Amino acid sequence: MKSRIGRAALALAMTGMLAGCGGTGEAPGDEPQTEFAPGEISDPVPVPDYVSAAIADPARAYHFGRDERRRPGELIAFSGLRPGDRVLDLIPGGGYWTRLFSLIVGPEGHVYAVWPKNYADVAVSDVRRLRELVESPPFTNITVEVQPTPDLSAPEPLDMVWTSQNYHDYPDEFMGHYDPARLNAAVFAMLRPGGTWFIVDHAAEEGSGMRDTESLHRIDAAEVRRQVEAAGFEFVGESRVLRNAGDDRTLPVFDDSVRGHTDQFVMRFRKPE
Repeated sequence: MKSRIGRAALALAMTGMLAGCGGTGEAPGDEPQTEFAPGEISDPVPVPDYVSAAIADPARAYHFGRDERRRPGELIAFSGLRPGDRVLDLIPGGGYWTRLFSLIVGPEGHVYAVWPKNYADVAVSDVRRLRELVESPPFTNITVEVQPTPDLSAPEPLDMVWTSQNYHDYPDEFMGHYDPARLNAAVFAMLRPGGTWFIVDHAAEEGSGMRDTESLHRIDAAEVRRQVEAAGFEFVGESRVLRNAGDDRTLPVFDDSVRGHTDQFVMRFRKPE
């Protein structure tokens, strides 16, 4: 039987995980863009100048110390995010990715930082701090929302929905044991044709499916791909930049021996044109 985490303990554990997460650089208007067909992305993708500029921007200096382990340049380059895009950061935690997205998409784009209500209930301080952040430049192109779980929505067609280390939460007790199929259907509806569903998560043992989502906070990458493709998405590619062969995937992600260095998978999917 899957072990359970009490609500108070879960809130404390998640607070720790969120704490460990997550002048504007202008992008050249004529920088060439690369379009990929399903399965045609080669990893790694060269990091565009506008991504490097956003990473170096002093407005996000608070998060500089986390860049080495989170590898934002490689991941954002792989995702294809670019200036002017509309992107939804699903379960943004401390706003690590939200800040970067804001600087990258710029004033012509928009960032939606969205918590499902079940998650927001155990991340109250994160929601509050991000709402305070967006009151001042350069982050005024961010909208912070708490929405029903898991039937999310967006006020306009999106270029990308991104979630980092949170896909595995949906089938768990505190989220209401929701079938991830409902999440994938909601994301599919929010994206424009050709839009990207980008998922980063802690890897579980191969063949384990969703067995370890609650006890270890991990999920089998093959199961995620199966679920997302079942919703109608095309698999575009996988990055190995966060893979760690030294993690045997049998320990909880909060264990001191692997925390911050878990084996993680990174997958990019596309809504068909």
